[in-house]
Amino acid sequence: MAYVFPLSIYTCAKCQISHNLKKNISVCITKPISNHLALLLSPASLGSYFHTLFVSTFPLFLNPVFLCFISYLPLFSASSVFSPKQSISFCLSSSTHHSLRMAVKTIELLKGSASIEEIIEVLTTVASDLGDDVVDDLSTLQVIPLKGAMTNEVFQVNWPTKNGDDLRKVLVRLYGDGVEIFFDREEEIRTFECVSEHGQGPRLLGRFTCGRVEEFIHARTLLAADLRDPDISALIASKMREFHNLHMPGAKKVQIWERMRKWLGEAKSLCSPKDATFFGLENLDEEINSLEKKLSEGYQEIGFCHNDLQYGNIMMDEETRSLTIIDYEYASYNPIAYDLANHFCEMVADYHSDTPHVLDYSKYPGLEERQRFIRIYLSSQGKKPNNAKVIQLVNAAEKYTLANHLFWGLWGLISSYVNKIDFDYKEYARQRFQQYWLRKPTLLDTQSIQL
Repeated sequence: MAYVFPLSIYTCAKCQISHNLKKNISVCITKPISNHLALLLSPASLGSYFHTLFVSTFPLFLNPVFLCFISYLPLFSASSVFSPKQSISFCLSSSTHHSLRMAVKTIELLKGSASIEEIIEVLTTVASDLGDDVVDDLSTLQVIPLKGAMTNEVFQVNWPTKNGDDLRKVLVRLYGDGVEIFFDREEEIRTFECVSEHGQGPRLLGRFTCGRVEEFIHARTLLAADLRDPDISALIASKMREFHNLHMPGAKKVQIWERMRKWLGEAKSLCSPKDATFFGLENLDEEINSLEKKLSEGYQEIGFCHNDLQYGNIMMDEETRSLTIIDYEYASYNPIAYDLANHFCEMVADYHSDTPHVLDYSKYPGLEERQRFIRIYLSSQGKKPNNAKVIQLVNAAEKYTLANHLFWGLWGLISSYVNKIDFDYKEYARQRFQQYWLRKPTLLDTQSIQL
């Protein structure tokens, strides 16, 4: 049955404005979930901007309550009292507090045909496999959004272990909108499992329609500043060499150019005429062909590359100082110089700043820093490289920054049309293309660096 829900005021933490919600809000009391009352609210205007709300003046028939869980439930959109794809679910449990004022944690758990039941079923199976009690009480779940992801949405989900003294932690990854343009999900899953079998990453614990459950790595994610710490940078260089030497399924051939051409085709089909002209898409076919020809001259070492080694994809155990590289959506065989170039380019970004899309190229590593990194990279297997080999790889990596700029420029442009994550993808793309055109004349005419 449905009721008008006279909720009066909430304050949105995103815009710090109080909004009157007395109009157009309906409540449907559905079947209890683990002895909790499930409430579905609309309207759609709350949408994806419903981040953290402070709620007050609940009607007497709902008090006392404790707001402990929230998710979007497209599953219930067929109900006449809900707006499609935008209904919001509250799981409520008892409290002695008469008038509540609390933060609401949000997690978008459902997309497409997936349902909350499917995800809870997967989490229940995972909990059972890990030796914990069945997760049948949603109020025991703690859901913590993890910032910095730009392709997927990532959450830490906790629940009490069987003995009740500790929390079990897993990572829930919700696949981003439109990401199938960038890579094949089944292939990415195979890569994930293979890397895990090599002992290089987290285990896959479960899958559901719109995402998966992964082992939670008990380590901290690096910060932007960590990439410039000489000791941590040395660890990254050695770990990168180890990753490049992984034996993975598939042909050991360069993938970057084919993928870039595919993305260019997608960008042309998605972009408005204005954007297509602004970003010069009509001329990029020739640009990619020319760049491939110039960068492919001479010998290139091919390795299994991560292709997205930004700081957020590296985790460090503070006690052992061991590193784990995570998130392999873009991983494939490529020239190792391309992956080194990508890592250097990522040093200009801080995805946890107030302006995460802004790239500060004054922070790009200087020649001495790049030389040190590559020397450690080449030395990590116990054999000291000669100067000529260091020179060759430093030069190659610097030229491959151009391929990186085109690659991530196209990624940003496409993402601006298909991805709903709060990130200025188009401005990010503009900066990457700008760097390409700025650096191209210098880099393609550069003579070998002398050490």
